[in-house]
Amino acid sequence: MITSRDNERLKLIRKLHDRRWREKLGLFAVEGEDLLEAGVAAGLEPADVLVSGEDVSAELLAEVSALAHPPRVVAVFRRDDLPRGIRPSTLALWHVGDPGNVGTLLRAADAFGAGIALSDGCADPTGPKAVRASMGSLFRVPLSGFEGLAGRRIALVPSGGIPLPELDLGGDVVLVLGAEREGLPPEVLEPCDERASIPQPGGGESLNVAMAGAIALYELARKTGSSYCTSL
Repeated sequence: MITSRDNERLKLIRKLHDRRWREKLGLFAVEGEDLLEAGVAAGLEPADVLVSGEDVSAELLAEVSALAHPPRVVAVFRRDDLPRGIRPSTLALWHVGDPGNVGTLLRAADAFGAGIALSDGCADPTGPKAVRASMGSLFRVPLSGFEGLAGRRIALVPSGGIPLPELDLGGDVVLVLGAEREGLPPEVLEPCDERASIPQPGGGESLNVAMAGAIALYELARKTGSSYCTSL
């Protein structure tokens, strides 16, 4: 059993809190048995697993945890083992820097059978907060780059676009979402085929980007008769 905080396996977990180390080493950590099981169920083999009370003392595992209530298990996975590719429905995220929003959008994409495309400037989907918010969807949703996506690009804008329920959503669709404050810049908006807005009859000024993405995916599934929608 590991009893020293200078153990190399514990040092690795600490390093993986930092995006630079995750990118350099090609690894990321997950905390908790549910996330470990989600990764294994998706066909990924962990590079390392530390179990409190078996592999390492509970106190030392708590020291490397990013959670207020340390888990029983911390596992390390390889970033290259995550699913890659493009699906007919894609959420393309432009500079969405909040890891909680990126993780929540992964969860929404998982629910509706969509993929996720990330621009430079987006939060790392393998960061601790994004991994937790994804609830295991990170292991199932294919990731891709922002450029080179096939299909109609529909920019979601807070107001002034075609009401989303009125838009034809057939065929391959790329729903483009931007960061909440900055939105989508002209160089991203101009190549889009359509601009759409989610009707908001209430008094709210705008929707959180994760909420907007989930609503847009539901509307897409509803209008195309997707089994992801009809099974809800």
